[in-house]
Amino acid sequence: MMTEIALNILDVTENSVRAGASYIEISVIANTEKDILEVSVIDNGCGMSEEQVKKVTDPFYTTRTTRRVGLGIPFFKQAAESTGGSFSICSKEQEGTCVKAVFGLSHIDRMPLGDINSTIYTLIVFNESIDFHYKYEYDGKGFVLDTKEMKNILGGLSFKDAEVSQFIREYLDTNKAEVDDGETL
Repeated sequence: MMTEIALNILDVTENSVRAGASYIEISVIANTEKDILEVSVIDNGCGMSEEQVKKVTDPFYTTRTTRRVGLGIPFFKQAAESTGGSFSICSKEQEGTCVKAVFGLSHIDRMPLGDINSTIYTLIVFNESIDFHYKYEYDGKGFVLDTKEMKNILGGLSFKDAEVSQFIREYLDTNKAEVDDGETL
């Protein structure tokens, strides 16, 4: 079982990458007043049939041929629901998929967010052909990292270039620290 929400985000986003997505939107929104932590991953990949959507939360169902079980989605669903939250998957073939998990923010069983910056950094740097739109928000304060905008500014420089890679890391770290203002999710 995954011990951090960031690892669940990584797992779901890797599904989007395997589904051939060229655009992936990831959002992490914490609201202490409503006592929720909302996480969503939306992609424009190949999508799933209604039958696949119904089966995807079954740990003994997977589209992979390398193993017979797919535990990522079922564990993510269970983790959200065990905090009094909710979980949903919407998908249309040839259009994409939306995975949304809502956690009870202060619930004792809510796993920590974990190292979300490293997760986002890794996804961006190692999947350059995909446009990522990452939104992080805590009690109304937030920031966005949009790789499409970055690519326009960089004019062909690779995200793996040492200076660019370092900039992405520092951008995530600095902005998250400013938004969180000392709070830990």
